[in-house]
Amino acid sequence: MHFTLNNRLKVIVLFLMTAVFTLSAQSVKDLEKQRKATLQKLEATSKMLNETNQSKKTSLNKLNIISKNINERKTLIKNISSEISMMDVQIQKLNDEKQKLESKLEKLKSDYVKLVQEAHINRSLYARIMFVLSSSSFDQSYRRLRYLQQYSDYRKQQVGEIEQVKTEIVHKNDSINNHKVTKVQVVKQKEVETKNLSKDEQKEKVLLTDLQKKEKKLREDQKVQQKKATELNNQIERLIAEQIRKAEAKRVAAEKKKLAEEKRRAAEEPRYKNKGNTKSASKNTAEEKPTASSSSSSSASVSALTKEESLISGNFERNIGRLPWPTSNGFIRGHYGVQPHPVLKFVTTNNKGIYIQTPAGSNARAVFEGVVTQRFSIPGSNNGVIIQHGNYRTVYANLTQIFVREGDHVSSKQAIGKIYTDDDENKTELYFQIYNGRNVQNPENWIAR
Repeated sequence: MHFTLNNRLKVIVLFLMTAVFTLSAQSVKDLEKQRKATLQKLEATSKMLNETNQSKKTSLNKLNIISKNINERKTLIKNISSEISMMDVQIQKLNDEKQKLESKLEKLKSDYVKLVQEAHINRSLYARIMFVLSSSSFDQSYRRLRYLQQYSDYRKQQVGEIEQVKTEIVHKNDSINNHKVTKVQVVKQKEVETKNLSKDEQKEKVLLTDLQKKEKKLREDQKVQQKKATELNNQIERLIAEQIRKAEAKRVAAEKKKLAEEKRRAAEEPRYKNKGNTKSASKNTAEEKPTASSSSSSSASVSALTKEESLISGNFERNIGRLPWPTSNGFIRGHYGVQPHPVLKFVTTNNKGIYIQTPAGSNARAVFEGVVTQRFSIPGSNNGVIIQHGNYRTVYANLTQIFVREGDHVSSKQAIGKIYTDDDENKTELYFQIYNGRNVQNPENWIAR
């Protein structure tokens, strides 16, 4: 009983050690994945910064990209620090496990030496035979014979276990060395990123100082941009409201046509000659009244979606927080809602969508399957596309070329147009919105983080 309990305790301890090690290993992998993802974002923003550097003038665009670079680099450095700490923990655990294996190996070797010594004393065949034959009974002879066999098997088992522990120690050593090499590389990367962060912060400081000297010009530009944004938002709202009105009118017409068809069919039914049939006909006529009432009730809720639209709308809604970005890469330059101006004090903008900055030559892409219901153009704001997803609609504005036509069915991540690049600032930016019926939504709640 005591032996069984000890075995159980050993199994539980081994299981817990394995679980902790697996968890830490998984955490290191997750942190490494996050580090690589952040490096990709930095690569994209660095590319955009190089594009803006072609313009010698100081601009808000440069400031926005550098600020984004700084935030991403801070995130990267924090991630690297966590990764280094996690690797230190893992290396320590590997060393502890290695020491335990080495202690186990020493004990196995010591036990094996004793076995070899005993085997040397009883090495002669004559001694083993006499050990069996000197038994007082046949049953005892059998047990002694079994003991000799098990003793021999146990020796072989000890040899196998010693070799297995040696192999495990080699694997632990390899893991420790790999972690140490990776840690050295990551530490060097942290040093490089820390220096780059310092440079970016200095650039940001210089740009901010230059822009603050141009406050009057910035205020004028801000008014112009806000006016354009307001005109664009109003136009999009009108277009969506008109789409909903037409859809409702179409459904009303369909319901009226259906009701007229039912009345026509009822009027063409043959009259019954006998009284019983007349009563039956009267009964049928009475039964028709709720149908008409039902049809009238149905026509009242004309905004109800078709089965296909309802299905798409439901699928869209279930993907909140998981929709792909409307660009393959980039960052949110202008967030949804009331946002402070990056330079001007006490100046805010009220965004009804998000502005996503991306490298030049990038395309806008659909965030979900749907139907193209509108292509539109607004002077000073380029072109745009509206895609319907049941009761939801997504808007993609500031496009130069549009790759889709009204009525086209599009799939998720399908390219729908090329995003306009401002030659003056080398800025490529998509304006993206989501509507639920006539109500504008915060796109940042819908797209994947």
